[in-house]
Parts: sequence; C-alpha cells; structure tokens
Amino acid sequence: MREYLLVLMVAAAVTYLSTGVVRRLAISGRVMTEVRDRDVHAIPTPRLGGVAMFAGMCAALLVASQLPLMRSVYEESRDPIALLSGAALICLLGVIDDKWDIDSLTKMAGQVLAAGVMVVQGIQMVFVPVPWGTVSLSTNEGVLLSVLIVVVTINAVNFVDGLDGLLGGIAAIGSLAFFSYSFLFAVSEEISRFAAPTLFSAVLAGCCLGFLPHNFNPARIFMGDSGSMLIGLLLAASTISLTGQMDAGSTSAVALSPALLPLVLPFAVIAVPFVDLLLAVVRRTRAGRSPFAPDKQHLHHRLLEIGHSHRRAVLIMYFWSGLISFGVVAVSLTQLKTALVALVAVLVAFGVFLLGWPHLSAWVRRMAADVAERKAADAAARREQAANRLAASQAAELPQAESSTASEHLVNGSGATAADRAPVPQTYRSEH
Repeated sequence: MREYLLVLMVAAAVTYLSTGVVRRLAISGRVMTEVRDRDVHAIPTPRLGGVAMFAGMCAALLVASQLPLMRSVYEESRDPIALLSGAALICLLGVIDDKWDIDSLTKMAGQVLAAGVMVVQGIQMVFVPVPWGTVSLSTNEGVLLSVLIVVVTINAVNFVDGLDGLLGGIAAIGSLAFFSYSFLFAVSEEISRFAAPTLFSAVLAGCCLGFLPHNFNPARIFMGDSGSMLIGLLLAASTISLTGQMDAGSTSAVALSPALLPLVLPFAVIAVPFVDLLLAVVRRTRAGRSPFAPDKQHLHHRLLEIGHSHRRAVLIMYFWSGLISFGVVAVSLTQLKTALVALVAVLVAFGVFLLGWPHLSAWVRRMAADVAERKAADAAARREQAANRLAASQAAELPQAESSTASEHLVNGSGATAADRAPVPQTYRSEH
C-alpha cells in the first residue's frame, strides 16, 4: 500500500507543479477556450491541462518502475509500456484539437488509432467474465471489443467536462473506487497485490488530484481534450487490464459477481456522464443534428438552470458519482446486505434532497414571505381598529364635555364670565 501511496503522491506533485508551466505556455501560444453560448465561464481560459497530467503520469510510472515490489508489474507484462504509447498518442491528439479544433470524425479516427496501438501491445480483453464462468475471445474479437471499450469510455468521459473541476473530481473519485476494488480483490483472492490495474488507478487518482486545485471554480486552466481523453484512456486501460488477471471460475458471487464487476465498475464510475452521453445522443439525433454537435442541455447545465450555484452543482455530481461507484464496490465485497441497503437508501434520499434543494428553498422563501405578509396585514388591521376605537371614544366624549360646560354657566349666573365674577381689587374700592 505504501508503494501505491508514493506513486499517487508523485503523480499529484508533478501534475500540480507542471500545470503552472503549461498554463503559461498555453497563454503564450494562444491556446485558449473562448467564451461560447454553451459555456459557463465568463472569460477566455487557457487549456492544455492534459499535458501536465501526462507529465505526472510519466513521472509516476517511472518512479513505480524503480520500486522493488512494483518492478514485477513491468517484468510480467507490457501493460505500462502499452499504456504510455496509447496515452502519448491520445494526448497529442488532444493538444492538436485544443489548438486547432479538429472535426469529430478526425478525432474519432485518432481515438481508434491510439486505442489500437495500446490494445495491440497487450492491454486487451482475453475473455468476457460472466456470473457462470467466462467466455473466451479470439484475438480479433478481443482487439475489437477492447478498442470499442476504450473509444466509448473516452467519449463518455469527455462529455462530462463542462464545469470547473467536474471531470477531475469525478475521475479522482472513480479511480479511487476502482483502486479499492482492485486492491481488495487481490487480497481476497490471494493474488499479487502489485498489478497493472491497481497501479493505473493510483496514477489516475494522483493526476486528477494534482490538477484539481488549478481547475476548481474559478478555474485558472482547463484540462481540454488532451486531459479528458487521457482520463478516459486510463480508466479504460484499468478496466481491460483487470479482466485479464481475473479467474472468474474461482470467484464466488456475493450480490454482484466479482467476475462481472471489472466491466460494471468503470461504467458505475462514469454512470452520470454515461447517462448524459446517451441522453445527448438521443436528443441530438431526434433533432436531426450530429450526435457530437455541442449544446447546453447536459446534466450539469440543467443543475445550473434549476438554481444550483456552480460549486454546488459540481459537488452534487461528486456525491452521486461517489455513491454509485463506491456503492457498487461495497455491494460486491461486503456481506452486510441489510445495513448496506439501508445506508444506500439514506444516501440516495439525501442526494434527491440535494437535487431538489433550489425548489425547496424557493418554496420555503415563498412560505416565509406569505407568513410575513399575513402578519403585516394583521398588524395593520389591528392598528386601524385601534385608531377607529380611539376616534369613536373621542367623538362620544365631546358632547358630554359641552353639556357640562353649559351647566356650569347657568349655575354661576346668566352666563357671566369668570372675569365678571372676580372680586374687585381693594385699592379700587378705597378710591371710590
């Protein structure tokens, strides 16, 4: 475990330190993401962040090759070399797209080429695990299926790269879930804990965590297609490499067969962007547009439309991705079914609450405003009633005061005033 932690930290440190250099190069080379109608950022932002992530990946794999316990991964297979070859091609393709914005068909051809180079060198499906055993694949079938998995994963991951820090965080969460499963599966099946899929997951997690401080809202740099396609390639390589070391016939099913999980887990990791991909394809095809034509109707855009802030929308996507990916791992490896189902149900309810928070808070504000308005109306009515009672009492007291004054005049003599009835001063009488 310490070796994996060291690899993760190397990938994170090199990615973090090189991102600043790449950002300056992107600005000087004018590799910028301009503000478009479907974008949520307000100013042009440099991209090419995938170059820094590729540097972190190379440094981590180099360090891993020098660790005594990790050296067996390089001696027993060519998976790390195959990954480097495919990653170099996919990163180069992403840099070209970030700079010159190539068309979708050219990009697809480049993705197939990078996937093919990686698959031909050894990272390919040997068999498809199923609950009752395995289905062996011929070389051609394994190559075609592996390339398909890589290309689909790359494009599904690429679709989620729409908010600051969104893809980096989801990929980090997913790779940590994949690492947990791969490592724990090796422990439970008593096979080598140092394997290519576990190594690839640790490298991917480190690259994403190192890049995230530069990319979280407000982002100072975007990873671009060079980064998003690199993440998809790494995730697909982990998936395919894991199926190659699994003896499905010797595994026992718990709730979801461990033999099936290597194929299920990557799509659980990217379940949110994968669903977004399917919805986008259906939406654009029904509108008569290309499935790759961009729009502003992705899930993260809808979260912003219903009232979530930028950061809250990203954190909600983090929560759902973590819940799905770690939930799949927990279901496959634990036997505490009742407690686990209860915990997942509580977390799902909390997630639904988070999704509906803007509507709920708006309803609470409306209710509070209605209550305050009713209280103000009641207070105004009470003040008006008090004023009316005071005016009525004053009107009733006025005739009584006038009648008492008239009575006093009659008693004191023919309406004489008080001045007339006043005694004559003594000096006045003595003189007369």
